Amino acid sequence: MFLDKESGFEYINRLGDSNIPFFFLISFNKNRIFVSRLDRLSKEVLFYLDGWTNNSLNFQTNIRNKETKISIDIAPSYEEYLFAFERVQEHIKRGDTYLLNLTFASRIKSNLTLQEIYHLANAPYKLNFLDYFTSFSPEKFITIKDNKIFTYPMKGTIDASLTKAKEKILKDSKEMAEHIMITDLMRNDLNQIARAVKVEDFRYIDKIPAGDKELYQVSSKISGELPNGWQKSLGSILSKITPAGSISGTPKKKTLEIIKEIENYERGFYTGIFGVYRENELRTAVLIRFIEKSLDGLFYKSGGGVTIDSNPRREYEELLSKIYLPTLKN
Repeated sequence: MFLDKESGFEYINRLGDSNIPFFFLISFNKNRIFVSRLDRLSKEVLFYLDGWTNNSLNFQTNIRNKETKISIDIAPSYEEYLFAFERVQEHIKRGDTYLLNLTFASRIKSNLTLQEIYHLANAPYKLNFLDYFTSFSPEKFITIKDNKIFTYPMKGTIDASLTKAKEKILKDSKEMAEHIMITDLMRNDLNQIARAVKVEDFRYIDKIPAGDKELYQVSSKISGELPNGWQKSLGSILSKITPAGSISGTPKKKTLEIIKEIENYERGFYTGIFGVYRENELRTAVLIRFIEKSLDGLFYKSGGGVTIDSNPRREYEELLSKIYLPTLKN
């Protein structure tokens, strides 16, 4: 079912060159790629991409009044997190990395199936992949339309109910430094494949639902221009700029090596990307807010960026705060 890196990106090139509408899914390490023509996509693969979708709302209506529960069963302890955090800091002090997105998996309990979670989740980018995982992501990766490519790095999260929350997140020096680094990384990534790259909107704020509360998240908008015929190189474009900088770090190559060394589990498709191409337009999203099913139960994977100025207790609490189910209001 899954293709390797070389054959997966090449298949995306062929479908783009033929202008055939298709769905794709790329793991964080790019070693597993799923690609399907839209007219052949399994009915157990459900997606929603900022208005593009392949499912009806009937199922959602039937479960809207169902009581929903989600709770943390086993999460990494603060001591476990601190051990990994301090190893990241050692690399930062040596100059190996300046920003690293450190993540963990927490076992959760829920009375909902993955497909029910997909339908109930209130998010602009959603994916239910078979009975394997569900993601309800607030983060775009890239979009392409009319020969223009856009990316939207997201860095910085705060509880929207806090007093002067917007002012606090925008003035926070650690969050500012982190966002600048990611914006610069993504601008450099686009420069590999596009011309006239520029930051169109720096550090704007979106409000997103997060269970029984709301969060402010900070993003930027970067654009570039692609040559005519970019469709036939779509796989090559994706290969060059994945994984997303916001969920890896900078410098990207060395930071990815450190992540593999320090994180005590396989991310798999968590922090990978998924997308749909049709009618000469591409929409993609980053696979965060991610629940995966395994023989050992349900696991919610979450994390956040670590810099030299990061506070370990605050980062640990952010990791836990991202474990939520954003549901529709009855």
